[in-house]
Amino acid sequence: KTGTLTYGEPEVQSLVVAPGAAVDDVLRLMASAELRSEHPLGKTLVRYARTQDIAPVEPEAFHYTPGLGISATVNGERILVGNEALLRKHGIVLPEQVLTQQPAAAKVWLARGEAWLGVAIVADTVRSEARSALQTMHAMGLRTVLLTGDTQAVAHAVGAELGISTIVADVLPDAKLAYIEQLTASKAVVAMVGDGINDAPALMKAHVGVAMGSGTDVARESADVVLLGNDLVKFVQTLQLARRTRRIIWANFVGTVAVDLVGIALAAAGLLNPLLAAFIHVASEMTFILNSARLLPPVDARNSARHQSVAQLEH
Repeated sequence: KTGTLTYGEPEVQSLVVAPGAAVDDVLRLMASAELRSEHPLGKTLVRYARTQDIAPVEPEAFHYTPGLGISATVNGERILVGNEALLRKHGIVLPEQVLTQQPAAAKVWLARGEAWLGVAIVADTVRSEARSALQTMHAMGLRTVLLTGDTQAVAHAVGAELGISTIVADVLPDAKLAYIEQLTASKAVVAMVGDGINDAPALMKAHVGVAMGSGTDVARESADVVLLGNDLVKFVQTLQLARRTRRIIWANFVGTVAVDLVGIALAAAGLLNPLLAAFIHVASEMTFILNSARLLPPVDARNSARHQSVAQLEH
């Protein structure tokens, strides 16, 4: 979801701190622990801290657990930054009144030692083209599934906005992998679209792994296809082009067989002379070549794509 169906540029909506904790201290610890993180939420916290004139410090130790969060050592203290499951795993009790706040927004929790210190409530924006892209995929008869490590509330809010009925939330990377394995075992042809480290195992297991251009290096290396420009509409256009290509290949194949059968029948009847045979051969070949040429994009589209590629390389 994050970075695929959304822009992957979430913003901090609010910061809730534990009684007795200072907002600046909570934000500094969060940003320091996330300083080495490649996750969009981690980058958001670091960026937000700097906009508040709070400079994060380099952690002495850093460990990332996919699907949960970060365990770091900052100024000699153990710091946990991640989702609710990470803190509960370490036996940290979370306040119920905060857990129920803004259920459709993501929450990044902070704990120091054995107690929680604060939580950042973060919201992302759904990609403007995501809904139209998904509508087109549904019209093509494709089934879509939203796989995310976010909470049920966040996942269902995004799913409802985009028209996705099958939602699997609160899943770790191994659960994403298991779900893809389940789909492939059922003989379904699976394309997995993702952008993060958490998606890498599932991207490799799917028949076709598709990584967003803004995704992590691990995701891009694990995928079969990388979307330049992060435009989901381009993915849909690729699917449409693939289907059209397949149809044209089959049309050419059937046409070739039909022409050959006609030629054999004419030859068997004694009606096929060398001149007619040459004409049939050249005419059929030209017909199939022109049929295949229908796959070529218009000149304007080719020029536009070339200019976009050059601009991205220069960038």
